[in-house]
Amino acid sequence: MLVSDTVSNPLAPGSLSGKRALVTGSSRGIGADTATYFAEAGARVAINYRNKEARALKLVAQLEEAGGSAIAIGADLTEPVSVRGLVEAVREEFGGVDILVLNASGGMESGMAEDYAMKLNRDAQVGFLTAMLPLLDHGSRVVFVTSHQAHFIKTVETMPEYLPVALSKRAGEDALRDLIPQLESRGIGFVVVSGDMIEGTITATLLQRANPGAIEARKEAAGRLYNVGEFAAEVALAAVEPIPADHTRYVGDVSDFQRS
Repeated sequence: MLVSDTVSNPLAPGSLSGKRALVTGSSRGIGADTATYFAEAGARVAINYRNKEARALKLVAQLEEAGGSAIAIGADLTEPVSVRGLVEAVREEFGGVDILVLNASGGMESGMAEDYAMKLNRDAQVGFLTAMLPLLDHGSRVVFVTSHQAHFIKTVETMPEYLPVALSKRAGEDALRDLIPQLESRGIGFVVVSGDMIEGTITATLLQRANPGAIEARKEAAGRLYNVGEFAAEVALAAVEPIPADHTRYVGDVSDFQRS
């Protein structure tokens, strides 16, 4: 088990044999663990990274050593030329994709343009999915990963430091949902996975740095927060289990968000 000794793979061995999966932003964190679950279940996996090539190659080596099949493809989803390169690389290596997990996100990094969060979390998500459509066969599944703080931002306030990310992630989710009729006409499933703040992610680290005590406060209010491996397990399940009527898989308690 490559993810964690305390988190079991929710997918049965061999259950994804013959399947091809691409997880964006998967050189570390939730994306890496999700990709690992897929590989352990028999899928051929494409690890996408923006600038963490060494991490991505290390993950590929670990997956292959454990008997899995994986490749690493670098691409910045906010750059159209880079996206075209990623799509062509996947076409050449896999021929198509059965599971596409839109996990890459950001907006709290320092040194980025003011509109970076919206470019990555909305524009890039729609642009990349649109570019990938020719490679998604009938019966394939698209999974968009978000947070409760973003999913419910229209009705529930969030931490000021996280607001640009929350607004842009929700805008991205809305834009992707607008594509559901087109996806369904092609036999492609779509599901959003929404979870609370996840302990151990780069977002949690940046929030804690910007607002010391923020994660502890959220953990106390929520009762518990999922760790990376636990949340990734829910993302992996969203790729194979029946799609909810509202296309949303909620991870953990959402009562304090829904009561508003």
